[in-house]
Amino acid sequence: MREVVQVVVARSYDCDVLVIGGGIVGLSTAYAISRAAPGTRVTVLEKEPGPARHQTGRNSGVIHSGIYYRPGSLKARYAVRGAAEMVKFCAEYDIPHAVTGKLIVATAREELPRLHALAQRGRENGIAVRELCGAQIAEYEPQADGLAALHVGTTGICDFAAVARRLAEASGAEIRYGARVVRVDRRPDRGVAVLTAGGDVVRGRVLVNCAGLHCDEIARRTGDDPGARIVPFRGEYYELARPELVRGLVYPVPDPAFPFLGVHLTRGVDGSVHVGPNAVPALAREGYDWRTVRPRELGATLSWPGSWQLARRHWRYGTGELHRSLSRRAFTRAVRRLLPAVREDDLVPTAAGVRAQAVLRDGTLADDFLIQEAPRAVHVLNAPSPAATASLPIGREIARRTMAQLTAQGR
Repeated sequence: MREVVQVVVARSYDCDVLVIGGGIVGLSTAYAISRAAPGTRVTVLEKEPGPARHQTGRNSGVIHSGIYYRPGSLKARYAVRGAAEMVKFCAEYDIPHAVTGKLIVATAREELPRLHALAQRGRENGIAVRELCGAQIAEYEPQADGLAALHVGTTGICDFAAVARRLAEASGAEIRYGARVVRVDRRPDRGVAVLTAGGDVVRGRVLVNCAGLHCDEIARRTGDDPGARIVPFRGEYYELARPELVRGLVYPVPDPAFPFLGVHLTRGVDGSVHVGPNAVPALAREGYDWRTVRPRELGATLSWPGSWQLARRHWRYGTGELHRSLSRRAFTRAVRRLLPAVREDDLVPTAAGVRAQAVLRDGTLADDFLIQEAPRAVHVLNAPSPAATASLPIGREIARRTMAQLTAQGR
């Protein structure tokens, strides 16, 4: 079958840009290319029957302000810019959204220096924050409790799956659903051809890899070394049976040693309140519950040296996350630190998500967006939260790199 792909790649191209992945980043890239270079032929291959079925459609729907991210990093720059653009995009296309603001609440004395440092970081990123004493928390969230808090006014919420659908419609790209890529043949002098599970061969001048949970696998199939492995972490959510307890968004002070924000409460665009997520190792790249186990994918995670280094460094944190996954009572205790009125029977299980976290060989978690260029290919190798928030500027950056390759080819 490989010989078939190699022969076909020498024939005429089906498109100029071939995007793998129909999540919000892949669709934003297609949208950005169509706006920057009308007439460029773009094809998007998505293995699911519709867009945004994984990370994009399985998160808390928060438009992040950018307060958490290292000043000068891609995450910081794109989140701050992307938050404003996402609100504008939602307003323009009548997509449900709201700018709610959020509270980041310190519940223990040892969290106070971290809360102050977070305020300073936010200001360095150009974000207006208000520092609150414990008595002022009730102005925003009467049921929340803490020693101090930050109010971040630019945080919002939206329906990211609806955003992805609108990007798909507005991009003008050919989007093929149910097209799982099983083989890639890349020739620097001929372009790229991919073979789908359905037996179709699609030829393009440049490949853009936005495959999310499978992006490292696509990079290796293209013949490139991603230098990292996607280690999937499942985030488990509950829905609050008494949504009236929360007005907007309530977050804990994050642990700077770990990339997850901790269990928080989010009032969505539909008025429901999601609680979570925690972060536990998933036993498959799309392992949305403990019953989903894929031995090949689990074996790939366990064989990666970085997975063991990561476990060795963070086993205490991981043990706590596992405990909260297996015990609703433990999960409730974590929530009650922020919202004492919550009872165990207030928490109703709902759909989980999986974060595609890139882990380096030494166990370091990729802290920033990671975009790697190669001949005839652009690989997006780390784009977890706040990628949905930042998807419009990320799409433009990927589009810029892609169009530079097309220009170099004389297109």
